[in-house]
Amino acid sequence: MDIHELFQQFIWECEFSQKLRPETIRGYTDVFSLFVKIIPDIQLTDLTSITITNFFKILNERKRIVGKGKIKVGVKKSTVATYWGKLNSFFNWLEKHQHIEANPFSDMKYPKVTYEDKRFLKREEVEKIFAAIYVHHNNNLLILKRNLALFNILLFCGLRREEVILLQIRDIDLERKTITIRAETSKSSMSRSLPLTSTVITTLKDYLKERKHYTCQHLFVSSTSDKRFTRDGLKHLVRMLNTASKVRFHLHQFRHTFAINFLKQSSNLFSLKQLMGHRDIRMTAVYLRCLPVDEMRSDIEKMSIDGLI
Repeated sequence: MDIHELFQQFIWECEFSQKLRPETIRGYTDVFSLFVKIIPDIQLTDLTSITITNFFKILNERKRIVGKGKIKVGVKKSTVATYWGKLNSFFNWLEKHQHIEANPFSDMKYPKVTYEDKRFLKREEVEKIFAAIYVHHNNNLLILKRNLALFNILLFCGLRREEVILLQIRDIDLERKTITIRAETSKSSMSRSLPLTSTVITTLKDYLKERKHYTCQHLFVSSTSDKRFTRDGLKHLVRMLNTASKVRFHLHQFRHTFAINFLKQSSNLFSLKQLMGHRDIRMTAVYLRCLPVDEMRSDIEKMSIDGLI
């Protein structure tokens, strides 16, 4: 079998044996498609560290058009790390099943990524985004109330994009004021329940009342048919809100915003770990990197010589 057939076997195993999330499988597929596009006619015998390095070299030097005809060159280190990880999983599988003698990444050092950029949204940015939601809804009450409920859940529950898209009506318990993230939709493959704020409950009630004629089991629905709100639909919505609000943001920043503001209120990293659905506390601690300096000032001011141990 050639590398394409073997990759399909790898994907089948991921989907049916490992029961990985559709988002994870889509990530593997997208990266592999790019890999064979950049290095066409790739054979198993070509999988060496030299070939992989050449792939990343071409990736970094290629020109591509983004936005309104703008030409962009190069890729971020975090993007390289993502591609590295996706391809590495497939190559490990090839080595395990003895299709190749060794994983070409075994002699290569994983790119160390540092995040120095601000990854949370400030209050004024959130206000601009919500103002854009109120203004831009094509005079469709369903769209307005859906978008308000969706973004309030992102802001006050810290859900991942895929978790929001795959929410179902049964996951919402308005009596107990909780929302459940099922294991099959979570990146960590763990179920978790989160408390809902009064703001989220209000927007959910308004939205559920507006979508009462829908039979779709998914919580967030399309405005044109009785089907769930798709990933592409959400991408289109984010692009529209970026333009309308003049705030350059992506959805994962709402998760960071939730984490930072929760830490500001409680400083309880272990509670945040449970709310975020992390398996390892070190994953939760990563969110501390973008905690604003001013939020630590009051704690520092309490320190004095008299108070030292």
